[in-house]
Amino acid sequence: MIYSSELIKGTLKTIVLKQLENNKRMYGYEITQKVKELTSDKIQITEGALYPTLHALEADGLVTTETEYIGKRVRKYYSLSPKGKSTIDEKISELADFMNTMKFLLDIQPQTI
Repeated sequence: MIYSSELIKGTLKTIVLKQLENNKRMYGYEITQKVKELTSDKIQITEGALYPTLHALEADGLVTTETEYIGKRVRKYYSLSPKGKSTIDEKISELADFMNTMKFLLDIQPQTI
């Protein structure tokens, strides 16, 4: 099952920030592939969703960019800024609280293995 883009949209900034925290420096395609790999293809981030998110994070001062030339290609790398590093735990905590609230609201019981 692939999660709908509607569900992913509200969590994308947090997902991207966490990947940058874990991997220090990444380019866009690398982020999409890492998330796809980590979620066994359940979360597939499109370029149309990723790049506006990265630009918004940059505009908010949460990520910085660095451009590198690989042969004739230009690759833009993204990293957490100091502000991004201090914000990531808050974003994850907010998302975790939201998920708990949704579990309660929708009366979802924890799954047992």
